Amino acid sequence: MPLRLTYGDITALRADAIVNAADPSLLGGGGVDGAIHAAAGPGLLAECRRLGGCEPGCAKVTAGYDLPCRYVIHTVGPVWHGGSKGEAEVLASCYRASLSLAAERDCESVAFPLISAGVFGYPKDQALRIAVEAIGQFLLRRDMAVTLVLHRRSAALAGEILFPPLARYIQTCREEAFSDTLPGARPPARPRAAKAASALCEEVLCEEGAVLGTPPAEKGLTDALSQLDESFSQMLLRKIDERGMTDAACYKKANIDRRLFSKIRGDIHYRPSKPTALAFAVALELPLPETRELLMKAGFALSHSSKFDIIVEYFIQQGKYDIFEINEALFAFDQCLLGA
Repeated sequence: MPLRLTYGDITALRADAIVNAADPSLLGGGGVDGAIHAAAGPGLLAECRRLGGCEPGCAKVTAGYDLPCRYVIHTVGPVWHGGSKGEAEVLASCYRASLSLAAERDCESVAFPLISAGVFGYPKDQALRIAVEAIGQFLLRRDMAVTLVLHRRSAALAGEILFPPLARYIQTCREEAFSDTLPGARPPARPRAAKAASALCEEVLCEEGAVLGTPPAEKGLTDALSQLDESFSQMLLRKIDERGMTDAACYKKANIDRRLFSKIRGDIHYRPSKPTALAFAVALELPLPETRELLMKAGFALSHSSKFDIIVEYFIQQGKYDIFEINEALFAFDQCLLGA
């Protein structure tokens, strides 16, 4: 099941378990900790008194009480001391320990805050990266729907701050796309690789027109329909087989829910959304030409007028196929996520 990133109030989220970024005493505090205790009611504090506190990097579980969840998993993150005191490993351990407790209780859905990024002072960009990596590694081994809930948008998590090379790439692509739309404008000179990509894009768009356009006059409609090309579902399953992947490995790497994959496998004419189609391209580690081909089977194309498309294209060109890293970038630039 997928990892989803969102902004909001974790105490209002319906899940089997929510995670509390707790004080070592487990007796409540400020920020998320105080909000969870306030929303859960006095029963939570009474149970926490019996737990005897919690060490950093570890986790303990209680009932959810008045919260819309069955469990509250309390974990104690590290206080930031500059990064040289093993803070990163302790923080990653918070996520692993919490997910382990959730799995032991057969939770299908868990919501996390961004641990240690409040009063404990952990830099938000580093805290987010550790959270996404730790949760992503867990989800490659087990099915669970995990939501990472950020309280509000922070300048420290803006795409221009987190991904400066990507920000420059987006700006360049959008400037080129804009200049191409101006009457009589000459696009700036582009590197050979960019020209080749542009030529390939034009070729793919021509092929798409041949598939989706009006059939030649000499052919009847029945003849045209009898020569339907390979569908998205057929191409996807063929690519999975060609790469020697299992279905589970593919949909987990794509950040796709198992039930959605079953629908795609069971329906030759299934029409996925663009984020779903691109998620599978990333999971299969398709180069850009094959990504465009798979997208075309679903009726889509990549465009430099879309920030979402440019970001995904950037990672594919760089040969970076970690879907959680890509989604972190998409989230930072306020775009929808792949798969989830």
